[in-house]
Amino acid sequence: MSYPLTFEPIFKERIWGGCDLQRLYKKALPTGVRIGESWEISDRPGDVSVIANGPLAGRSLRWLMENDPSGLLGDLSPMPTRFPLLIKIIDAQEKLSLQVHPPAAIAAKLGGEPKTEMWYVANAGTSAELFVGLKPGVTRDEFEQKIASQTVSECFHRIPVTAGDSVFIPSGRVHALGANIMIFEVQQNSDTTYRVFD
Repeated sequence: MSYPLTFEPIFKERIWGGCDLQRLYKKALPTGVRIGESWEISDRPGDVSVIANGPLAGRSLRWLMENDPSGLLGDLSPMPTRFPLLIKIIDAQEKLSLQVHPPAAIAAKLGGEPKTEMWYVANAGTSAELFVGLKPGVTRDEFEQKIASQTVSECFHRIPVTAGDSVFIPSGRVHALGANIMIFEVQQNSDTTYRVFD
């Protein structure tokens, strides 16, 4: 590989999505559909990025990993079988579910994949916030009671954000995006998510 690659986006319809990907990034979204995620680089089963430019246009990221992994990733040892990152742009017009991705040891026991991620806030509306991690001292009993009373968000740190902020979310930390936030998400190549509360 001898040139910078660009990829065709993979759009994901989400009930909490919108159309800001078109307004802010000129993406050609399907009409009348709420798009919450644009997968910019993906090597997931059923969702593999296709190269959009140059002599390799039309080839997939999967093809590159099978035919020239060291040209793409350098001399990694061991060489991963799939591209190790999943990169998304997320348009959250409404609050997302409180969720958690399992750490490696737990993911293996549950048959899932670990997912550590990093968020860069590209755009944020007034009063935009993130929910990240439990507050100190929250007990299991309190947590269960708050779920039952639909007030579980009170157990979490609420972090106000503006464009330009970034947050690291290690696997195992419960989190959620608030409303009216556009983020760039760089994560491990995983799609294992456990929803705690909608």
